[in-house]
Amino acid sequence: MLALDVIRSAPKVVLHDHLDGGLRPRTVIDLAAETGYDRLPTTDPDDLATWFRRGADRKSLELYLETFEHTIGVLQERDAIVRVAAECAEDLAADGVVYAEVRYAPELSTERGLTLDEVIEANLEGFRVGAGRAAEAGHSIVMKVIVTAMRQFARSVEVAKAAVRWRDAGTVGFDVAGPEKGFPPTRYLEAFDLVRHENFHITIHAGESFGLPSIWEALQFCGAERLGHGVRIIDDVSIDPDGEPVLGRLAAFVRDRRIPLEMCPTSNLHTGAAASIEEHPIDLLRRLRFRVTVNTDNRLMSNVSMTSEFAALDAAFKLGLDEMEWLTLNAIKSAFAPFDERLQLINEVIKPGYRRLRSRAGRALI
Repeated sequence: MLALDVIRSAPKVVLHDHLDGGLRPRTVIDLAAETGYDRLPTTDPDDLATWFRRGADRKSLELYLETFEHTIGVLQERDAIVRVAAECAEDLAADGVVYAEVRYAPELSTERGLTLDEVIEANLEGFRVGAGRAAEAGHSIVMKVIVTAMRQFARSVEVAKAAVRWRDAGTVGFDVAGPEKGFPPTRYLEAFDLVRHENFHITIHAGESFGLPSIWEALQFCGAERLGHGVRIIDDVSIDPDGEPVLGRLAAFVRDRRIPLEMCPTSNLHTGAAASIEEHPIDLLRRLRFRVTVNTDNRLMSNVSMTSEFAALDAAFKLGLDEMEWLTLNAIKSAFAPFDERLQLINEVIKPGYRRLRSRAGRALI
């Protein structure tokens, strides 16, 4: 098994991380006091962290989403968004993440008068501040924003336009999130068409709590370049009498087209999309060489980091450094950053980082 310090020091890439799902418990409490939010279940940081974890682990996506009431409740002021975004960048960088696409739905922070553009600007400013602090601490990280529209609301076109407006400042893609049941991707075709016509990027939450139809719609109607979770693609993989996997037409399409799967193992356990890490479809899908990536989803609610996710996968499937590097390269190749930026990270940060770790491991064996 890989040592935790090795996993933590390895360069990592996260493509699926929610800003409102990664707050520090102490920050939630501080912001509640500053903004007058009085609905927290407790003001003890440890107890609050436990409350979030217990609330999220109810084997239902809809119940999992209920825990966000409190994090969104304290993200209604510009300064609060800047602080949370800055701490997000610092925390990811300290965990060895060198490139991150963090998503947030700006419409969630408009209850006290902020506009969509003001929320996005605050998010970007926080990332700039946090990346600067991380660099001072010796941790380099590139932060990008994915702008999300919520399925249960009716502002997807407005949100898509805002995402495109800020593309030169650091937004790199558009997403829809929220409850999948009753809200198929095709409800938002106008927004997706707008994004595609602007030559912008699309990732869609699909195949998490709902099955293959949501994946098919996301790809064939909405133009998704990546699948948020996509774990239910396993429903289109069967095992023949000889024990060999057989791919259905949709699964074969996803693999052949190298469509990235933004997989979040621990979160999938909490929402009921998988029964355990050992039974998570990520193992078979990676062995079949789908474009699998490893992600956190919601660091607060699921009590995870990129380090802990890789450690859990290594314990279950004996990944080793080679497979960890492959998964990381999958992620950076699938990122929405410009090609030159991705190539620079691959050649100057990620591959050299893994070479150093292998060299260190080799010296330790001598």
